[in-house]
Amino acid sequence: MSRAMVRSEEITLKGHEHESNATFNFESYMVQKAISINQALDAAIPFKGHHNKIQEAMRYSLLAGGKRARPVLCIAACELVGGTESIAMPAACAIEMIHTMSLIHDDLPCMDNDDLRRGRPSSHKVFGEAVAVLTGDALLALAFDHITSVSTMGVPPTRVVHAIKVLAKSVGHEGLAAGQVADISSEGLSVSDIGLEQLEFIHLHKTAALFEGTVAVGAILGGGSNEEIEKLRRFARYIGLLFQVVDDILDVTKSAQELGKTAGKDLVADKITYPKLMGIDKSREFAEKLNKEAQDSLSGFDSVKAAPLFALANCIAHRQN
Repeated sequence: MSRAMVRSEEITLKGHEHESNATFNFESYMVQKAISINQALDAAIPFKGHHNKIQEAMRYSLLAGGKRARPVLCIAACELVGGTESIAMPAACAIEMIHTMSLIHDDLPCMDNDDLRRGRPSSHKVFGEAVAVLTGDALLALAFDHITSVSTMGVPPTRVVHAIKVLAKSVGHEGLAAGQVADISSEGLSVSDIGLEQLEFIHLHKTAALFEGTVAVGAILGGGSNEEIEKLRRFARYIGLLFQVVDDILDVTKSAQELGKTAGKDLVADKITYPKLMGIDKSREFAEKLNKEAQDSLSGFDSVKAAPLFALANCIAHRQN
């Protein structure tokens, strides 16, 4: 993340109608949260030697870096409604495990067939396809085991169960999995076969559902009210869709070196994307609209406490990889 982008975030935050005039140091916030998250992820799967192949494969993908946007969102949502980082951390780690699982499976030859992820060879290129599938399965199982550890921190069991149910729904047949199936089914179809409504269905499920589950889980564990949780869900739906629109734009405007993954893969797979359906300029206009609607969704929250969410929305909108 460039310092120029960070400065841009600070200016935007100061000028937003829902924000206070206090400068929010987004770079410092992200660095601090990323350090905490990476330490927690490392501790969640301690290294036990190269003889343990499944564990080595889990660590290879989980600790490969990345933006950590989802776990940061979980923590920020929890803190916004009065919770703490420590309460949110098990769930934040669980969400990153689930996200990593989805990337491992997405890269498989039977899915998107991508050899590069986060700037290095994809899991199946290093460990083989069978181990990659099982690695994703293991991360998904560990995620739900790991989130239960929050019950030892004084969080009421009803909240923990609610959070687990919301997270499971965001990943399963009503969430991420449904979006992946619709995405695969759309390959090779023409723009006359798929309209904006169908494309939105794909990405509201494939991408936005986990974003929505992420903030909802953070807010639930933090003790948020139903109204606060719903506001954050709405915010997350917008930024989840925004993330995908920007991803589609970057796929056709950036190189593999800049992205840390294969560029132009949607074009090769003959997928319907926002640029293909709307053009680059209209896609960028749509991204700005989604960013505004996301930030408007945070109206009513304390502007200082919500500053990380405003900044994250802007970061997603203007990211370059």
